[in-house]
Amino acid sequence: MSDRASLERRWLDLTKRILPGAAVERGWPVRDDHCFQRILLDAACGGIWYDHVAGRPAYAHIDEAKLAAATALAERVLAGTADLGDLNRRSLDWRRRRRRTA
Repeated sequence: MSDRASLERRWLDLTKRILPGAAVERGWPVRDDHCFQRILLDAACGGIWYDHVAGRPAYAHIDEAKLAAATALAERVLAGTADLGDLNRRSLDWRRRRRRTA
């Protein structure tokens, strides 16, 4: 299996199973897989991910370095060394600002 395929597999495992499974116990502000993906991809892209990724699903079309950054951030959230609440607020702020300028 290629490094890219392994990275995608880990990304999906983290965002579809592991993080949602830990959400209630840890009191995180989100519980759904697509919310984790939004938050982490926005952070890796430095803004709203769909302004940076042409295709869907994002994980299959984003460049490998950004997917690696998003996956590493997911690992840090899981380890408790990155604040999911702060990341979520930043993601939502980017999206609010975009709506105001649209």
